[in-house]
Amino acid sequence: MSLDAPSTNARYGSNAGQPLTRRDGVLKVTGRATYAADNHPDGMLYAVTAVSRIARGRVTSLDVEAAKAHPGVVEVMTPASRPPLAHDPDEKMPPFGFRIEVLQDSTVRYANQPIALVIAETLEAATEGAALLNPQYDADEPRTGIDDGLRFDPPAVGVGGPPKAAFGDVEAGFANAAQVLERDYVTPAQYHNAMEPHAVVAEWDGDHVMLDMPNQALAMSCASYATYFGIPPENVTIRSPFLGGGFGSKAIINGPQILAILAARTLKRPVKLVLSRAQMYGPVGHRGGTWQKLRIGLDNEGHLTALHHKSISATSSFDDFLEPAANASTHLYASPALLSEHEGIRLDTGTPGPMRAPGEASGSAALEVAIDEAADACGMDPLDFRLHNYAETEPGSGRPFSSKALRECYAEGAKRFGWAGRPLASRQMRDENGFLVGWGMGTALFPCPHFPAEARATLRADGTALVETAGADMGQGAWTALAQIAAEALGLDPDQVEFHSGLSTLPDGGVAGGSAHTASAGLALNNAGKDAIAQLSELATNDPASPLFGAGNIGVEARAGRLYRRDDETRSESYAEILARAGQREIVGTAKASRDPAAAEAHAMFSHGAVFAEVKVDPDLGQIRVTRLVGAFAAGRIINPRLVESQYFGGMIWGVSFALHEEAIVDHRTGRIMNADLAEYHVPINADIPSLEAILIPENDPFVNAIGVKGVGEIGITGTVGAIANAIWHATGVRVRKFPVRLEDIIG
Repeated sequence: MSLDAPSTNARYGSNAGQPLTRRDGVLKVTGRATYAADNHPDGMLYAVTAVSRIARGRVTSLDVEAAKAHPGVVEVMTPASRPPLAHDPDEKMPPFGFRIEVLQDSTVRYANQPIALVIAETLEAATEGAALLNPQYDADEPRTGIDDGLRFDPPAVGVGGPPKAAFGDVEAGFANAAQVLERDYVTPAQYHNAMEPHAVVAEWDGDHVMLDMPNQALAMSCASYATYFGIPPENVTIRSPFLGGGFGSKAIINGPQILAILAARTLKRPVKLVLSRAQMYGPVGHRGGTWQKLRIGLDNEGHLTALHHKSISATSSFDDFLEPAANASTHLYASPALLSEHEGIRLDTGTPGPMRAPGEASGSAALEVAIDEAADACGMDPLDFRLHNYAETEPGSGRPFSSKALRECYAEGAKRFGWAGRPLASRQMRDENGFLVGWGMGTALFPCPHFPAEARATLRADGTALVETAGADMGQGAWTALAQIAAEALGLDPDQVEFHSGLSTLPDGGVAGGSAHTASAGLALNNAGKDAIAQLSELATNDPASPLFGAGNIGVEARAGRLYRRDDETRSESYAEILARAGQREIVGTAKASRDPAAAEAHAMFSHGAVFAEVKVDPDLGQIRVTRLVGAFAAGRIINPRLVESQYFGGMIWGVSFALHEEAIVDHRTGRIMNADLAEYHVPINADIPSLEAILIPENDPFVNAIGVKGVGEIGITGTVGAIANAIWHATGVRVRKFPVRLEDIIG
């Protein structure tokens, strides 16, 4: 996809501080952006998954003949008729591989599991054919919660992370404490609910396949699909120019998409499949529920003596993805002894997966409430208590943080919010209408991962450039920020740079996840641009006809489409002139980029922040409204403040959703999710969102990567949930330890 539309407020340079508007914004707001399901190749068929209405058992019969008798139905795929795959779906495929359901047998392991695929000439016929299957079941009692799930010790949590971290003598720390707090916290299962559902349009040409689909990891997914279909990775092409949200769920391949691709190969016609909203509650991942316990030891001066965080994290009956919630306690507060550990619990549900701030969102919700309770137990202001226990180096490892920017986040956020006027005790503030008013805060922290990435930058004879990387923009504005990074490396105005992305045949842009995409793909683009400039410089400095001749040792600087001698600004030459005299139409720079392992070994790398929340609570009805949120964040070099502020707002809004709205409600009799839609699965609407302020704290981190960029997509959630819960306590005197917070929790 080419995104070369001019920015409305561009000026020369593309470094930190330029709030350029989105390159793809006009296409999206005018309806001209082409999402996966907007593709309609000639002869296309429609596929619909028939899904299980039970959560555990097996399918005993399907009325395939009735479905095939429908005049529009072309084929029905069942476990009895599914063509073979080249890879066993019960065998995991690294790095993000999961066991998936692709009609390998009649076993039902969760509600909404695909049990058949109906392919028809129209969507209506496919939908009606799926209904005609009339499945019959032999159902077993579903396991749906902490009381009936199967507990186990997991080999790993998250994506291959260790299930336990420890340093110091925790029990000695508790024994020597002046007081010990022990509290339990519960977070529910949550579902991604991106505006664009999972979809695929698959078209085969011999043993090559073109896939239009929303995808966060193009190159990795090509390799995975190739393995399933027994073809080389280069035979798989994925087009993903626009994604209507992903939140982690679209980085991982899933069963319904594989079945649709298989149907297209079998029937030798293009096939489109789009999951319904209800069908997204099952086979495409979610945030698993947690049951967390925190123990905190405190001395007489309000210092931590020990911290123990344990999470029982839900997963499916057949695979292992556990929210690494307890790991939220391992990087922030200065305890001399710490133990974080995880236990798994198997439920009859779809397998969880990465969901915006996996582990950190659930874990920090519990941790920040527990820290607030510890501050209260010591009679200290929550901000003072956090500063009192702030870790100057990463606990356990001793590695220095990339900066001490968290202190600045605390100070600036508190100043803007007016925290100094907060009374220490609860139930001390009311507004003019008699509503209880409370102020709370939470610390925000998120790591800075980095994925290997590649890019290509082509300087053209007319002085413009084409830059390319197979990245993904889920709405975060990556294509705009990445083009800015490339433009800076090339010494061009962003309007002179044509940007191509969203296609797997381009250089691998890495994974758009973990708040790492701008840093990962951006570093590759930066290096590719510099490679092109280095080649151009060599041409000029070795050419006797150039005013830059002989400047090789002195060096040149690329700026505004020209090369300048570093020691003499009057001697310069345009890119177009250099290329024309050399008789070259273009120069191509390429690069592969990854993090310096020595820097990663020597430094702890995180984005930091602090969120301050105001709530108002009806004293009679218990109704809670968040009325103000102020977040201060330090996340390295900011490429585009407009986009970064938007990401912070999105994170804080998700924090409101987590704290007060969002929960998948399970019918314990059937194992089915009762609110599998956007009418009953509550997320905030405009009226629920308060005044938002995001403060961008300047930070120069020379270690995180060569361009100094960190991630901003997920950190906004991590402080907000606890801040809201703590504000509720400050307003009402009621400590809430289960999310989302409900009326009965306040007035019960």
